[in-house]
Amino acid sequence: MSLGSSSRACPVPAAIERPARAAGPRAAQAPAMGLLSDPHCRRALSRLVLRLNTPLCVLSYVVGLGWFLALAFQPLAPRTYMSENAMGSTMVEEQFLFGERALSYAREFAGHKKKAGGMPVAWLEKTMWTLGLEVHRQPFSRTLPFPDELRERYMVKGTNVYGILRAPRAASTEALVLSVPCSEGPHNNQAVGLMLALASYFRGQIYWAKDIIFLVNEHDLLGMEAWLEAYHDVNLTEIRSSGTPGRAGAIQAAISLELSSDVVTSFDVAVEGLNGQLPNLDLLNLFHAFCQKNGLLCTIQGKLPRSDWDSLPAFAHSLQTLLLMVLAQASGQPRGDHGLFLRYRIEALTLRGINSFRQYKTLEGMFRKLNNLLERLHQSYFFYLLPSLSRFVSIGVYMPAFGFLILVLILKALDLWMKLSKSETGGAERLWDSDHAGGEESRPGLLALVPPLVICHAAGLALYYLPVLGQHVATQHFPVSEAEAVVLTVIAIYVAGMALPHNTHRVLAGGGSDRGWMTLKLLALLYLALQLGCLALLNFSLGFLLAATMVPAAAAVQPNGPKVLLAALLVVATPAATLLLGIFLQRELVEAPAGAGEGWQLFLAALAQGLLQHHLYGSFLCPLLALGTYPCWLLLWNVLCWK
Repeated sequence: MSLGSSSRACPVPAAIERPARAAGPRAAQAPAMGLLSDPHCRRALSRLVLRLNTPLCVLSYVVGLGWFLALAFQPLAPRTYMSENAMGSTMVEEQFLFGERALSYAREFAGHKKKAGGMPVAWLEKTMWTLGLEVHRQPFSRTLPFPDELRERYMVKGTNVYGILRAPRAASTEALVLSVPCSEGPHNNQAVGLMLALASYFRGQIYWAKDIIFLVNEHDLLGMEAWLEAYHDVNLTEIRSSGTPGRAGAIQAAISLELSSDVVTSFDVAVEGLNGQLPNLDLLNLFHAFCQKNGLLCTIQGKLPRSDWDSLPAFAHSLQTLLLMVLAQASGQPRGDHGLFLRYRIEALTLRGINSFRQYKTLEGMFRKLNNLLERLHQSYFFYLLPSLSRFVSIGVYMPAFGFLILVLILKALDLWMKLSKSETGGAERLWDSDHAGGEESRPGLLALVPPLVICHAAGLALYYLPVLGQHVATQHFPVSEAEAVVLTVIAIYVAGMALPHNTHRVLAGGGSDRGWMTLKLLALLYLALQLGCLALLNFSLGFLLAATMVPAAAAVQPNGPKVLLAALLVVATPAATLLLGIFLQRELVEAPAGAGEGWQLFLAALAQGLLQHHLYGSFLCPLLALGTYPCWLLLWNVLCWK
């Protein structure tokens, strides 16, 4: 009896029944959880996206361009302000009066430079030593991947000379840098004189809490890269140098100085660094504050700021300044020696100006305020655009313009995905012949994407490696120089990519169906959106320009339609065409328009300089376009040529 009752009380049936009882609440919750995947809602959303896809794409693109153009408008560009407390409103009282001594040093340096036929290393060492600095020299050499015809150099040898002013109130843990490039000819002699005069004055002051390094670098960016690599004990490029025997503390900020005359006119500041990096906005605000205090004219992109912000001419002026900064940042090339400091997390500017007594005080004031820093500059913005020196556009304001352009790719990809989903389910809107089953066609359709992907990326690898590796073969068979061989090989491979066999998908059964090109275009759109999105976080200007040109062509391209018109649109949207149009636009903005012949020569020079910038300093523009953007563009070309 007890045995029977125990068998009837066995928990096994209860355990079997529990899931059935528990399934009740889950079943009750199923309709609420299924709202997002409700077939009626999906069909309604699908019909909406399919019906209004083109108007939504056009609207999104127009809003994106309109948002960008509105960035120069006053409400979207607030006034700059100082965020770092150590460089706040309390200004120092400048006392530098060594203007005549600076001019004397400049004349003496010019004489010794002309006599030596280059940088007078011995005279610089002797002069810095008499000023009480700790003086060191750094020989370096670099063999270029191909001759630089713009500066007529191939095997570069030079020497950097620098003197360290040790801080009397610190243990050499932090430092500031004042650098002057030693250029060929009479250019920048005044900057060396001003640097030596400032060193003489700074040596007599006792309030310095940071070491100050006075650097004269030879061969411009090459010398600066050699010094920075040796100072930080790294080897990012193939520059050979003897190292830096003397070191100061961790560099907090740097100013690169370039002067060209003894007569005062204006003072221009360059902020764009390698790969579009920008210094902390507070450093630029500090320069602007001292220029205003000393009554010195200051410009950015060669444009003076205007006070009448509410007028149409002022808006056009601000838009020109903004576009010039976008083009300069998109190039990825540093606009001065300061651009290489930013790679090492050192805030830096390049000041290009005309010699004057007021300018001396501006530099003194900037170094005295930087001397008050308790930590690295970090309070203000690192991502911004400048319609003028007194106003800025932050990343939170300009990013929506890019977002609207990328939304076009997302909408078009969503449209293709829904069409492909309908074809898979075998609904009423079937996109291919009903004799072919969806499961049978899916595999050949995916396999048909492999040849275009492989060929496009192989073309990108050839574009990246062959021009430099094959320059000697080209010079042996054609009457061209090494630099011309590299540039012409780039153009030949670029154009040859359009003539590659784009119908290899037809060797597979079903590879030439509508499903094949739609899947390829869906992949290309997502690939392009991912590339541009990542690029905009590193270099907004480059990402925006590529998006503005490539998005319309990427959204419109298809094998069924006016092929000539679509092919022309796709060719105009290629990255090479974007570079050429950017050159003409830049010359128009600086009011020096270029003709067709001059524009083509500038285009060829830009290709050569882009390759050199990558191999010498690590610019990522060349590998990005060759290994990423160009293959993606070829995928779109495959869609157009799909059969």
